[in-house]
Amino acid sequence: MKIGCCAYSYRKYLTSGQMTLEAFVDIASDLGVEGVELTSYYFPSTDAAYLHSLKRHCLLRGVSVSGAAVGSKLTLASDEERAAEVRMVKEWLRHARELGAPELRVFAGLTPAGHTDDEAFGWAVAALKECVPVAEDVGVVMALENHGGITTTSAQVIALIKAVDSPWLQVNLDTGNYGLDPEVDPYEGMRRVAALSVTAHHKVSMRTPDGPKRVDVTQVVSTLRAADYRGFLNIEFEEDDDPMTGVPRVVEEIRSALASA
Repeated sequence: MKIGCCAYSYRKYLTSGQMTLEAFVDIASDLGVEGVELTSYYFPSTDAAYLHSLKRHCLLRGVSVSGAAVGSKLTLASDEERAAEVRMVKEWLRHARELGAPELRVFAGLTPAGHTDDEAFGWAVAALKECVPVAEDVGVVMALENHGGITTTSAQVIALIKAVDSPWLQVNLDTGNYGLDPEVDPYEGMRRVAALSVTAHHKVSMRTPDGPKRVDVTQVVSTLRAADYRGFLNIEFEEDDDPMTGVPRVVEEIRSALASA
């Protein structure tokens, strides 16, 4: 298992313009993490020249591009809006190829007001199936994150994966997002999807009905290892602390868990 870091961890700096993606890569390299997830929100350009330059920068700093990420909404009720989201996912699958990213994190979405979960599920399945041929063509796996809405529970995530039925759609296991699953313990939810996971996010805290609770990183590592997971455990830092001090602390916590588990 390898340690990575999501650009989203430094969002306040990337959004304000105080940090570039190249500077984020430099920070990750200095921390000694092995990979970076490059979130679409922070790209100043998606021209091939820029994507290739950023890929080269990662190479020179000794950091792999573990993946890219989009905030897709594949359950929008409007056919036109949903089609636009599908086009965006397809575009970013192609961008991911140019970056050398083997996977693209995607979201399914929320159920729109006035509609049912079954309707939203059908829209998401159709949208993901439409993206599968592009994923296969460019050689980039879509990684569906458990991110609320129709992916709140492990059962919902598994149902979506089974319905799309393609090796080009797998899972991004987010350790902070199974605390709201009313059906099973969060770590049992993680265990159920671990074998489908091609990448993972580690958060310091998980959301629960009783408020935030600290994620047990040792239990996360044990769960993933039991599934023979060998991919990246990418830090997605969402605490109130400054990521400049918070992320290095989490890196050391994961290193300790990997050494002892």
